[in-house]
Amino acid sequence: MLDLYHHPLRLHADPSRVVVRPFHIGWQSTNGAPSRTERLVQAVLDMSPGEARAQLAAVLKDFEARHWQTRRVFMTRYDEIETQMRLDGATIGDEKRQLIGAYFCHEYSYAAAALMNPSAVPHYDQTGMPKGSLRILMSLRAVGEGHISSVAFREGIITNKNEMKLAPEPPFATAADARGDEERVPEGPVKIYRHRDSTLSGTLLFPITHAQSNGLEDMRLTHFRHDDGSEEWLGTYTAYNGSQIQSEMLRTRDWREFDLVPMTGSASRNKGMGLFPRQVNGKYMMIGRQDGENIFLIESDRLTHWDEGVKLITPKFPWELVQMGNCGPPIELDEGWLMLTHGVGAMRKYSIGAALLDKDDPSKVIGRTREPILAAASEDREGYVPNVVYSCGALRHGESIFIPYGVADSSVAFAFVSIKSLLAVM
Repeated sequence: MLDLYHHPLRLHADPSRVVVRPFHIGWQSTNGAPSRTERLVQAVLDMSPGEARAQLAAVLKDFEARHWQTRRVFMTRYDEIETQMRLDGATIGDEKRQLIGAYFCHEYSYAAAALMNPSAVPHYDQTGMPKGSLRILMSLRAVGEGHISSVAFREGIITNKNEMKLAPEPPFATAADARGDEERVPEGPVKIYRHRDSTLSGTLLFPITHAQSNGLEDMRLTHFRHDDGSEEWLGTYTAYNGSQIQSEMLRTRDWREFDLVPMTGSASRNKGMGLFPRQVNGKYMMIGRQDGENIFLIESDRLTHWDEGVKLITPKFPWELVQMGNCGPPIELDEGWLMLTHGVGAMRKYSIGAALLDKDDPSKVIGRTREPILAAASEDREGYVPNVVYSCGALRHGESIFIPYGVADSSVAFAFVSIKSLLAVM
């Protein structure tokens, strides 16, 4: 019998969670006439000191209590505008500079529509953790205005007694961003930075490039150990521009700087890639869904290049006949590689199952669950997309697997399952 515990904590979409983001206006002039940006900046420069002071006071009255270090955000944005327009900041007072910055920012409710599809890894800082406890780090897909997806983070602690506590979210959220010319939308890798004073639980990753312009979706985090013993946190996710998808990879060693790297190769045109947490037999390995129906095993000599793989698992049981995919990176056990799967059955109902792969040859399937280990229960069926349970990554802690999962593409729930009982039902 499966030993599964549903934790009572549930995370929901929250329209009150807002962040200040850059607001972009066309930079280019037409037929030599001043651009909209130039006209707007000049309008502020033409204000009298008293008028500028009054306008800035009105902005701060509306927004300063809702955001952290609002004046610093405005000044940072002004600095970017100054670089773009080659302004002489020495001749512009602080109030006008802050006001110019404010005109090029806007408030965005990043999780107003949905919060879903989490993944979990061990936190990079385990300092002070008592025996039996593990500090964790989760990524979550947050959906806001315009159905634009971003990546949010939450930190917390789990114990070997199936207890869980999340660190409180700070009252103010900040967006990690590139330094320099944001108006030039890069097409290749881009480096972004967490705000120096922001916690991870208060940090958001927003689309930066054109390929990401309509969302960063379903990050699958992996705590990766290289052959030289070094550690890196990697996250595969889907970049969406409104018409095309592209698999990309987040890379970080310190959770201060993040590289967002487009992956190459034919497999990178598909969603849902889950990276093994180490090389196997000298190869990087990935679980993917190249045909939208079956689960594939893909090998590569490079972390960011993935070509065609071999079919690993096909739908077999009624709850997965429509299609299958992974629920995050495989988890290494003494018995083999544990891979959580999702299956879609009648009425497009999603369920979560599991499979066990051979430790030395992951192309060999040792076992799989005949019945789901998690499915949309009656109280969990309603939401943004009904009848869905979905995880982007679980982790092992002691003798249990901790599974964060999305419910109806609307909220996030948590479960613990005994490894021994899970293997016994395969």
